[in-house]
Amino acid sequence: MALDEVGTGPGAEGGGGPETGGRRDEAGSGVTIAFGRQLKLLRMRAGLDRTEFGKRVGYAAPSIASFEQGRRIPQPAFIDEADAVLDAGGLLLALKEEVARAQYPAFFRDAARLEAEALELYLYAVSAVPGLLQTEEYTRALLAMRRPLLDEDIIEQRVASRIARQEVLNRWPAPLMSFVIEEAVLRRPFGGVAVLRGALERILLAGRQRSVEIQVMPTVREDNAGLDGPFTLITSKSGEQLAYLEVQGRSILLTDRDEVRSVAARYGIIRSQALTPQESLVFIEKLLGEL
Repeated sequence: MALDEVGTGPGAEGGGGPETGGRRDEAGSGVTIAFGRQLKLLRMRAGLDRTEFGKRVGYAAPSIASFEQGRRIPQPAFIDEADAVLDAGGLLLALKEEVARAQYPAFFRDAARLEAEALELYLYAVSAVPGLLQTEEYTRALLAMRRPLLDEDIIEQRVASRIARQEVLNRWPAPLMSFVIEEAVLRRPFGGVAVLRGALERILLAGRQRSVEIQVMPTVREDNAGLDGPFTLITSKSGEQLAYLEVQGRSILLTDRDEVRSVAARYGIIRSQALTPQESLVFIEKLLGEL
């Protein structure tokens, strides 16, 4: 699937391969377990029980227990606060980047890093709203549909990580972003009509940003160059262009110039076949009016 599309298949960040029954992969859980043990040692050294420590950092005792046992991945703000409250001298901050990476499935971590630093992101979506344009409700609905089922903690972790990824839309200088979305995606009521309405409104807001272009590929088109499936083109901060492909929880990051050039050419054709950005926003507004 495309980089922003992954989720229940498409639409979130992670297919079913690297996980079984909703468990984190070993590399990710190893980092969170190590962080949790360090957190517990520092808390005990400070003479604080979980309840008192939780009050100081703004979390309930059960959440602190989840962090210490590696069952829940803490957000960056918690790590900052915990390091200060426990007078850890940077011991927790040193793990902050690795903990943040652990929130993604193993196969997505390098792609997530490239996405966050990208100069340009071009994405073709065929099954679900791209992750960078999803609302929390839409993301939660997609993840709840995953088979095998995901643990509730994993769902909430993925929702938080997906929303955090959307900070790239507010970055300055802003990356140039282009999304071509199949019309069928905009009509699928994943999570219900109210959730779809929120998703369409979110897409419209993003499409009005100067750095973002959104195009709709109408279902009635007799010619569509995207039949090989979704993908993401990433121009890295070094200027190198790569292509990211994913299907059934397996990912491929293409770096060969000829292969990437072929994908880029295909994206150019897809864009020419889709509605223009202005036509697309009008089309989405019409869909909203029909709900």
